[in-house]
Amino acid sequence: MFVANENRYETMKYNRCGTSGLMLPAVSLGLWQNFGHKGCFANMENMIHTAFNLGITHFDLANNYGHPYNGSAEENFGRILDDMRHYRDEMCISTKAGYEMWPGPYGNRNGSRKYLLASLDQSLKRMKLDYVDIFYHHVFDPNTPLEETALALDQAVKQGKALYVGISNYNKEQTAKMVELFAELKTPFIVNQPSYAMLNRWVEQDGLDKFVEEKGIGLAVFSPLYQGLLTNKYLNGVPADSRIGKGETWIGSQLNEAMVAKLNKLNAVAERRGQKLSQLALSWVLHNPAVATVLIGASRPEQIVENAACINNLEFSAEEIAEIEAILAE
Repeated sequence: MFVANENRYETMKYNRCGTSGLMLPAVSLGLWQNFGHKGCFANMENMIHTAFNLGITHFDLANNYGHPYNGSAEENFGRILDDMRHYRDEMCISTKAGYEMWPGPYGNRNGSRKYLLASLDQSLKRMKLDYVDIFYHHVFDPNTPLEETALALDQAVKQGKALYVGISNYNKEQTAKMVELFAELKTPFIVNQPSYAMLNRWVEQDGLDKFVEEKGIGLAVFSPLYQGLLTNKYLNGVPADSRIGKGETWIGSQLNEAMVAKLNKLNAVAERRGQKLSQLALSWVLHNPAVATVLIGASRPEQIVENAACINNLEFSAEEIAEIEAILAE
């Protein structure tokens, strides 16, 4: 039986998610890449335990996470929870539905009531849970009326299967429509989950971050390390065992000489701050007041420990921000 570290909350920072009552750890653990049946279960279990003992209480999943088949991450997380259910009320567990999941017209990429509610039931069964804390629509669907999607998420809350709802991969315009719908329904809509990183600033260009901050909605950011590019791993080229080296990410096409030079300049800033490049990148994202939490991925426990340490240096001087902006503009 897992026994948690008694001092686990002393080393983590917690932020309110928008203006809701829900507090999220500044660093959360996403279970996308390395929690399927393709991986080592003992390592997955160790990563969850390590995260929880660091005060990382938020674990983010989706129905299609895991390899070699969709749902395997939720299944493995459910197995890990078997020895941690005593701590369920100390955890914030989220899942999503929206991408392709099962054959036929009802499990393909969409936002229909049929798909969302059926998927949530399947997710709860895989994780052996009565409810999730946050249920997301995973991706905007232009072919389903937003009213239908909003009503389905609202029903999940009314059924007691989710405490809060969120959306992911929605831009400002799409988010604004959902804000109106959820306000009418009085649904606890508290979070949008977009990609956002030093090298991926579309949420700023779109105005999404300012909009959600005004509306009292938090951002839970995924890919804050830009598919691992914003780490020390690529400062001297491409290691054979890296995701780029193994061809597991599209980001490799961006790793040219100019990008390597930019990464090394950012790393110099990080070193002066007593950080690694990955920690700088996470601290920079958390510097945006709209961001409640950054979602990190990991393949081993040591990465979680390293990335969680970003909270030890979250403040930036005006000079540091100016220098970073100049580097990013090159």
